[in-house]
Amino acid sequence: MMNQFRKALAPTARAVGMMVARVLVRLVDDSPGVQQLQVDGLADETLDGIERFQNYGFTSRPKPGAEGIMVAVAGTRSQGVVIVVDDRRYRLRELAEGEVAMQDDLGQVVHFKRDGISIESPFKVEITAPSVKVTADHVVVDSADVQLGGAGGKAVALHGDSVVANKVVSSSTKVKAA
Repeated sequence: MMNQFRKALAPTARAVGMMVARVLVRLVDDSPGVQQLQVDGLADETLDGIERFQNYGFTSRPKPGAEGIMVAVAGTRSQGVVIVVDDRRYRLRELAEGEVAMQDDLGQVVHFKRDGISIESPFKVEITAPSVKVTADHVVVDSADVQLGGAGGKAVALHGDSVVANKVVSSSTKVKAA
């Protein structure tokens, strides 16, 4: 009697066992409304057109070789959705408890640390807005060249520059204002 029961439930047990799987990302199509992935699942199993759901307000395009977790809706693997993708090759390590960070494969990082926010990039960082307000007790600009108002402006006197009769006679070559 028990064997008959097990045989009867075997297809259901197999379907449930196939509902959640680790997958390896092979290709990403970022053009549709929901990203579509080609993934490798089980041995010799490649699935195309698998939708990847992302959290609202956050998006990324994983590189081939990233890993994900796929859920097969109704146990049908061809109807799977990838619910999370991670890439151990680029993951930041040893964050303090409670810290959050965003990173990419090129070393660009936004890190919400316990003592402040750190933004690092080996490339240009650009802010475009109609207005930017900075409120701080202390601001430090550590740069070899500062262009206030754009490139090509006149030199600006800094503390310690030579001033005679309210006229700057020598000024910084590093700070200019348009």
